Amino acid sequence: MRPTAAQRRTVRLAAACALAAGLAACAADHEDARAVATKGDPARGEVVFALAGGCGCHTPEKGPTGAGGVAIETPFGTFYSTNITPDEETGIGAWSDLEIARAIRAGVLRGGSIEAPVMPYPAYAGMADDDLRDLIAYLRSLPPVRRENRPHEVKLPFPRLAFRAWRLLFAGDVSAPETAPAEGIARGRYLTDHVAICGDCHTPRDAFGAPKEDMYLAGTREGPNGELVPNITSDRETGIGTWDVDDLVSLLQMGMKPDFDNVQGSMAEVVDGIAGAPALGKAPERDLRAIAEYIKTVPAIHHDLRDEEAKEGQEEET
Repeated sequence: MRPTAAQRRTVRLAAACALAAGLAACAADHEDARAVATKGDPARGEVVFALAGGCGCHTPEKGPTGAGGVAIETPFGTFYSTNITPDEETGIGAWSDLEIARAIRAGVLRGGSIEAPVMPYPAYAGMADDDLRDLIAYLRSLPPVRRENRPHEVKLPFPRLAFRAWRLLFAGDVSAPETAPAEGIARGRYLTDHVAICGDCHTPRDAFGAPKEDMYLAGTREGPNGELVPNITSDRETGIGTWDVDDLVSLLQMGMKPDFDNVQGSMAEVVDGIAGAPALGKAPERDLRAIAEYIKTVPAIHHDLRDEEAKEGQEEET
């Protein structure tokens, strides 16, 4: 039986998607190999680690840094962060630099399987080569910790296939520069999107768990582990439009808001670090200022999270 026209179109579309995915993978492999062609500097890598909020998902409340095992609750199940210390058997000690680079920027694990998108590799895909190699050098300098990784408790059928499909559909096509922008708004945008990855928490997601691009940094009531994450666009009523750059720098450096209240929850961990790990509060002030200056340029989005809470309450009453 000859295939129908619709079936032929489906086959052609699938082939085109597979070809595009293959070309993107080849480009990413080239970029990752380029990044690790030379060795990084662990001292500079510690700064990258701090700007990434201390990679806090990988450090349990009482430490040690990078030992993994932290539960991350999502609508798709509970995921447990992995051990990223250089332990040879349970961590990344036996991994090559290229394998670590591919995991961070492409979501590809040893053996070729795809990471769950709870690991924000689509954002890290734009991390510059110099920052990536320095970060890898820093991870290798951590004390090795023997701690077995916990299996995820996923609510999806065929999860590894689902993760691969998600990557194909939603990860996007981001090219990594060889060198990070040095200063100004360009550096702030780079750090915000590809190192500190502010949008990973502050941008609401759709039913598939993909960030809503038209709501960039507009906040959500469904942040990490169900936390409310505020609107940090320049909207004066529902965002931080009344804040100035110094206000934002103070928050990133000390966790202090303009009204002298302190940030709580996950943001406090991002600023202060967990179990002594370096985090935003220990990052260079010039970098925090670059982030603040960029965030002040983000277009205002009116997104009142209190209105959402009220609507949810009305729906529950009815």
